[in-house]
Amino acid sequence: MNRREFLDATLALLVAPSAFAAATPPSQAAAFPRRKLGRTGEQISCIGVGGFHIGIQRDENESIQIIRKALDNGINFLDNCWDYNDGQSEIRMGKALQDGYRAKAFLMTKIDGRDKKTAEAQINESLKRLQTDHLDLLQLHEVIRDNDPDRAFARGGAIEAMVEARKAGKARFLGFTGHKSPAIHLKMLEAAKKHGFRFDTVQMPLNVMDAHFDSFEKRVLPELVREEIGVLGMKPMGSKLILESKTVSAPECLRYSLSLPVSVVITGMDSMDRLDQALKAAREFKPLSEKDVSGLLAKTEKAAKEGKFEKYKTSHQFDGTVQNPQWLGAGPAPEPPTQQKG
Repeated sequence: MNRREFLDATLALLVAPSAFAAATPPSQAAAFPRRKLGRTGEQISCIGVGGFHIGIQRDENESIQIIRKALDNGINFLDNCWDYNDGQSEIRMGKALQDGYRAKAFLMTKIDGRDKKTAEAQINESLKRLQTDHLDLLQLHEVIRDNDPDRAFARGGAIEAMVEARKAGKARFLGFTGHKSPAIHLKMLEAAKKHGFRFDTVQMPLNVMDAHFDSFEKRVLPELVREEIGVLGMKPMGSKLILESKTVSAPECLRYSLSLPVSVVITGMDSMDRLDQALKAAREFKPLSEKDVSGLLAKTEKAAKEGKFEKYKTSHQFDGTVQNPQWLGAGPAPEPPTQQKG
């Protein structure tokens, strides 16, 4: 797909405020930009609250206040994971969702277990921590190894647990995530087709550096657009590493990612300032022109060339299940994720 096709696909995802304002009292929240989530029929905020960063505050009350302010201002997409901060991210989010806030949220979390028993246990623990009887979206986390697709879809694998959770009303939609390799994402999608399964969503890094190096944008995004699978963009600033390159600003990073045909850009909001930055970027968003995109890519091309600022692709620094293989559960020893040279 070329830039014009990407732009057309992005515009097709945008939801006019009048489509959802009627269900919400007049406020800034009612006017907050939303996008279609693939074929699900759901409309979600174009910016989402990153789950990892919401569990690192010294005072859990600060985490709760950030989440509630985001929801009050129209951000409804909440990201999380069973393993974030030893469960603190889910525990704090669960507390934030009390007093009527659960109804404002499109709640997502992820599990690591590759076998059915481990996956089931993690799903139930996540529900308990989040203080809810169901997830709006459940995703298999860190699909980063060549054998992850086969292991997930094997008899007695994680996909069985996820499908049963959906049947039991514990999860409405199902997806997977990964940050390591576009090839592994494509292998996971192929495995799904082979087993007559269709993912509702896929999460992956989409940013100005990715466009140059082992690119999810170039290899996976077009496939998801064609299949109308909801695209969850993450790491718009590469966990702040991209900003260290001194080539682009945070607002430029957010605007670039938002200009892609994604349903939501998930970004870390570890302070009220970071939340306000994200709110501003979403409210003022206008798709980048082809000229603007070319300009940003030109500025980042040299820095991005060898993946220096995408450590999640080129190192194990961001591989939680490599550092904690027990999270994957029973089964054969996991293969080490393939790393790109950088």
